[in-house]
Amino acid sequence: MNINSVCVCGAGTMGSGIAQAAAQAGFYVILFEPNNAVLENAKKAIKKSLDSLSEKGKIAQGENEKIFQHLRFTDDVQTCLADVFIEAIIEKMDIKVGLFNQLAELNHGECVFASNTSSLSITKMAEQILHPQRVIGMHFFNPATIMKLVEVVNTKYTNEQTTGIVIELAKQMGKQPVICKDSPGFIVNRVARPYYIESLRLAEEDISSFEKTDVLMEASGFKMGPFRLMDLIGNDINYAVSCSVYEQMNKPERLKPSLIQEEKVKKGKLGRKTEEGYFRY
Repeated sequence: MNINSVCVCGAGTMGSGIAQAAAQAGFYVILFEPNNAVLENAKKAIKKSLDSLSEKGKIAQGENEKIFQHLRFTDDVQTCLADVFIEAIIEKMDIKVGLFNQLAELNHGECVFASNTSSLSITKMAEQILHPQRVIGMHFFNPATIMKLVEVVNTKYTNEQTTGIVIELAKQMGKQPVICKDSPGFIVNRVARPYYIESLRLAEEDISSFEKTDVLMEASGFKMGPFRLMDLIGNDINYAVSCSVYEQMNKPERLKPSLIQEEKVKKGKLGRKTEEGYFRY
């Protein structure tokens, strides 16, 4: 199937980033978001980002306007007609399933449904969707316009055509697709859990401060310390992933989510997006 159009569902930081990346790759892109305020913010953020790329000479002069013309912003799900759908909405299984089933009824029989979830089971999602063979994980990393890696997550239902389409889409977007099976945390989030959780444990036990741990890890070669990275990702998202992996792996003590992070989430100290997390911004 030739990919001409992509519909990204959810206009938060990740969704708008994916939409911009797809538009920059030359695809006709629909960005769907039922919340008008969020949709308007995404529209302004993408326009600002493209203008900045033009000003810095990273894209040709005038290309920013052409790319922006590839984007259509909508709050009406009935207008979401595309070859590939990428959802980046709230991490709640029933809401994701409901959206994909609604889109399946509106669209042609070969369209692909890709979830950007970082913590939910793609297999359990596929089991509840009308065409499970066309459901797959397409996990981007923040910021989606810059980060090259995309995890392509297959389930026992995913057919070869679906996998091929998503791999080709990722490559055309300038990404590096890596195929993996559906498992808790997939690859990157599974590997990264100890980086976050052990760092939080050091703080809980008063062995090291947020600042000191970050300085040491960055001096050891990590591009960003765990606390700065959690603030960038968002403590709400990072904590949800930790809880999901912990539950799905039968609650091993080594992966037990941190009380410090739980408290941050409860107080709304989510990181950069709220101007305070482990640090102030």
